[in-house]
Formats: sequence, C-alpha cells, structure tokens
Amino acid sequence: MRYAVLFRYVLSRRRGLFWRGYLSVPILFALTLAASGCEKHETTHPAGGKYPVEVTVVSVAPRDVPVSFEYVAQVQSSRQVNIQARVNGFLDRRVYTEGAKVKSGETLFLMDQKPFQAQLDQSKAALAMQEAALEVARKNLARVKPLAAATALSQKELDDATGQFQSASAAVAQAKASVLEASLNLAYTIIKSPVDGITSYAQQAEGTYLNPANSLLTTVAVTTPIYVNFSISENDRLKLHDQVAKGLIRAPKDQNYSAEIVMADGKIFPHTGLVTFANPMFNPQTGTFLVRVTVENPDNWLHPNEYVRVRIKGAVRPNAVLIPQRAVQQGPKGHFTWVVDKENKVEPRPVSLGDAFDHDWFIYEGLRAGDHVVVDGVLTLSPGALVKPGPLAEKAEEAGTGAAQTDSAKSGK
Repeated sequence: MRYAVLFRYVLSRRRGLFWRGYLSVPILFALTLAASGCEKHETTHPAGGKYPVEVTVVSVAPRDVPVSFEYVAQVQSSRQVNIQARVNGFLDRRVYTEGAKVKSGETLFLMDQKPFQAQLDQSKAALAMQEAALEVARKNLARVKPLAAATALSQKELDDATGQFQSASAAVAQAKASVLEASLNLAYTIIKSPVDGITSYAQQAEGTYLNPANSLLTTVAVTTPIYVNFSISENDRLKLHDQVAKGLIRAPKDQNYSAEIVMADGKIFPHTGLVTFANPMFNPQTGTFLVRVTVENPDNWLHPNEYVRVRIKGAVRPNAVLIPQRAVQQGPKGHFTWVVDKENKVEPRPVSLGDAFDHDWFIYEGLRAGDHVVVDGVLTLSPGALVKPGPLAEKAEEAGTGAAQTDSAKSGK
C-alpha cells in the first residue's frame, strides 16, 4: 500500500512530460520488484517457519584408541670408546681404514717398538742377574745353617746369610715386575680396538710423538644396539601422569613402551626399539627429563649424533570419544559442538577438548555415546534450528574429491 501511494504521488507531480516519462519507468520497475519480493517472502514463510538445513553428522561411539607421543631425538652410540696411546713414543703407522667397521681385537695403530723392546731385554737381563745372586745366597745359607747348629759359626753369620737370601729373593721379585712392565709397554705399542664398531678419523698423524697431552688417536662407536635419546618436559611428564591417574590413558603392562624411529626423510626405521631408561634426575639447564630408547641397528642405518623423530607407542585411551576437528567450534565461552536431538533440532554443547589425533579431536567431557554431532554445515546453524542430518560417509561420496573422502574416512573411523 505504501509503495502504491508513493507511486501516485510521483506521477501527480506536474514537472513536464519529459520528467514524467523518464522517472516513471525505473521507479515503477523498482517498486514492482520490491512488491514482488515481499510477496514471495510471505509465500515462502507464511507462518514464520524455516526449511531444514542439510548437515552431515557422526554418531559418537567411544572405543579404545592406541595413542603415540612423538619427540625429536638424537642417536647415540651404546658404547663409544676413545682409543688412546697408553705409553709415550712415536706413532709408527695407522693400520685401519678410517670410517670402516672393525672387530674387537683388530689392530688400529702401531707405535715404534724398538725402545720398548730394548727396555724389555734390559729387564730380562736384570732378572737373570738377580736370579743368579739368589742362587748364591740360597747355597750360602744352606752351608751356614748346619755349621751354626753345631756352634761352628756364630749366630751373626747365620743371620747375615739369611738376610742375603731374603734380599736376593726380593730383588728377583722386583726384576720380574720390571720384566712384566716392559712386556706390557711393548704390548701397548700395538693399539687394538676393544669393541666391534665403526671407527672415526685418525686424530694424530704418523710420526707424531705421543704423550698424555695428545694421546687420543681415534674413537670406535658401537652401532648395534644403538641408543636414541629424547627429552620430555616437566609439563608433559606431569600431564601424562595426571591423565594416567584419571584413567584417560592406560599405560602398557610393566611400562614396556615401544618406539618407532622416523628418519630424516620421513621413512620408518625397520626395527622397533624399547624404552629402556628414564632418568629420574631433572635437568635444571634444559628443564627436561632424559629418556632412552634402545634399538637394534644391524645395517648401520642410524649413525651417532644424527637427529631423528621417535614415536612412543603402547599407551591406550580407553573409551575415547573422537570427532572430526571441523566439528568443533570456538565460542566466547570456549569450545562447543552442535548436537542434533530427537526432533532434528540442534543445540550447542560445550566440550572439553583433548589432544589431536590425525584429523580428529579427543573429547574428554561433553559428549556421550549415541550423540549425533554436526560435522559439515555448522556455519549456518543457530540454537533450535531444524536440520536434515545425513551420514558423513554419504557426504564424502557426493563430494567426489579424494581429499574429502580421506577426511571423511578418518573422521568416521
């Protein structure tokens, strides 16, 4: 009615034929569109109702879900041995190939043996001389004893003979020790590997005079088994302890956590390790606790000091609730989801959000078994809105895209 009155008023203005002809057409057209729009609106919603919004939903089904924890880790040899010279002398030559694998007892370096061989020969000669003196003292004591018993010799002469024999015996023992020391020093000129492992580079050149200041020659690292060390923060440790205490996480039997190693290129290391040590001492410098994984490394894929990622497995979240991440919304009061009731109306449901799991979220509180949670179509919803729910899998098939199918399969698992 208002638009009709306005239309008659405009036409009643006498400003010439041109203005009436020029203005009447667009105004008439605009008013006609407005009137038709109002008429259409009233036809679509005569009673103020709304058409149902098509949405996709998932049904909440709690289940036990294996979980893993991933950390940055560093590889460490299970036994890294420093190869050092044990005697002073000239380094004659390097026998091994740098970087090669060696066996226990394999020769690595040779030192100049001539001075040590001479020292051994001298010690042996001194031993022979002391043994001869001991034999003379023994025979002398054997002659003196019966004469002293017959009072043919004084007690002093017997004491002197006994002392000479004991002194000669001690000298022989000392000479034998010198021979043993010289033999050891000669043996130390042949420097061998004490373990099976991989060698490092030679730190001293041939012809160098070795002394305590430059005695380090190389290192040999045992590579199987090998250690993979990582650190867990104090907050993460307390969080894990709290979740175990609340029953949100169930630890494996006897705390036997397994470990999966992820290489730098993303490939999975073919051997599975075990958590064998957790340092109870807190490191105040890093604010972390050290944890060690032991894993077999027969093909030497892992090398000491390289960085990898480690996934700790074995824990389970019992009766866990998982929903797709896109089903969770953020509001002024926190996270919430849209839940469809029996009348196909939606209501916001506050939830306590947990950790991410693939493309899903763990929900600690707020949802129950059998709840239907809206996944797609959440942006047009309001409390009490009428919806037409459809299963998530069918929605993914209709989309026809591989990405949507992947997300839907993961969300509906």
